Amino acid sequence: MKKYFLCSALMLFGYLIGYAQEVSKISEPVFKIGEKLSYKMQYGFFTAAEADIRVEASDKKLPGPAFHLIAEGKTAGTFDVFYKVRNKYESYVDENTLEPYFYTEDRHEGKWKHTDNVNFDQKDKKVTANKGEFSYKGKTFDFVSAYYFARTIDVTKLKVGQTFQLQYFLDDGFHDMSITYSGTETIKCDMGTFNCLKFNPTIIPGRIFRKDSKLYLWVTNDGNRIPVKAHVEVILGSITMELKSASGLKYPLNPVKK
Repeated sequence: MKKYFLCSALMLFGYLIGYAQEVSKISEPVFKIGEKLSYKMQYGFFTAAEADIRVEASDKKLPGPAFHLIAEGKTAGTFDVFYKVRNKYESYVDENTLEPYFYTEDRHEGKWKHTDNVNFDQKDKKVTANKGEFSYKGKTFDFVSAYYFARTIDVTKLKVGQTFQLQYFLDDGFHDMSITYSGTETIKCDMGTFNCLKFNPTIIPGRIFRKDSKLYLWVTNDGNRIPVKAHVEVILGSITMELKSASGLKYPLNPVKK
């Protein structure tokens, strides 16, 4: 369960990629090297998992200056005893375009293990992964780079009910996700209370999600554009992800004053 929710939560941060041709990209990233966001994921009253997302300087020789983006997740508490998960996802992206050069994942879920190394040729529109070469059109991302790219999009022209399409590469193939803007809400988390933008992505039913499951994401309506909460319905109950700490932000957080 942890695997699917972390992937879904990260991927839906790319909600605006399909809108990129209609609105302008902010001239510079809204994040910087040193940013770190930490989350807790709760299943009912229990903390089921923890996740960290951070930005580092690139440690690889690439065609141009790059950010090293890292997302790590692990099970916690009782969940860690019965089904241990240790997942790490990394993306190297161009500092100016935020499009990926290279993506890697290392997943350990119970006794199952999976690794993948993915090279993005943005000029010739080709992706080379462990299982071969894949061609694509338009913009495509891995789900980590999609999150950071989306944070740089100008959202001032969004309208309630507007739907966007996201293309990303994962598990040896391209996938699309449809996300709807649902307006603004005030959301409380461990870091305080924030004015947020609310989004609702589509969910594919399966062994985790019901046919009528709903997934919502709340992102700070400020310069940082960081997610503070996500909530998804599953077959039995629901899972909530909340921001528990943030450091190295480019702009100060702006909690609602009481």
